[in-house]
Amino acid sequence: MERKLKSKIESLGGLCLKWTSPGIRGVPDRICIMPGGDVLFVELKAEGKKNNLSPLQKNFHKKLTELGHMVWVVSSYEEVNDLIETWCMS
Repeated sequence: MERKLKSKIESLGGLCLKWTSPGIRGVPDRICIMPGGDVLFVELKAEGKKNNLSPLQKNFHKKLTELGHMVWVVSSYEEVNDLIETWCMS
C-alpha cells in the first residue's frame, strides 16, 4: 500500500516522503507535498486496522488538524484512491 501511495502521489507531480522524527512519537508515516502548495499527512495502517491509532498518534493528528492540515488514515488500496480523488477535487 505504501508503494501505491507513493506511485500515485508522484504521478500527480508530488513528493511522498517517509516521515521519521527522532524524539517525537506519533507522527504520521508519510508527508505528501503536492503541486500548488498542499501538504497531506498520511498514516498507513494494515488492512482492517484503520481505527488502531495509538493515543500518541491521535494526539499528533489532532495537533496537525488544529493547524489546518489534512491528516489521512488509510488501510486499503481503495482508501488510497479515495485520498487521491478527494485531493484532486479540492
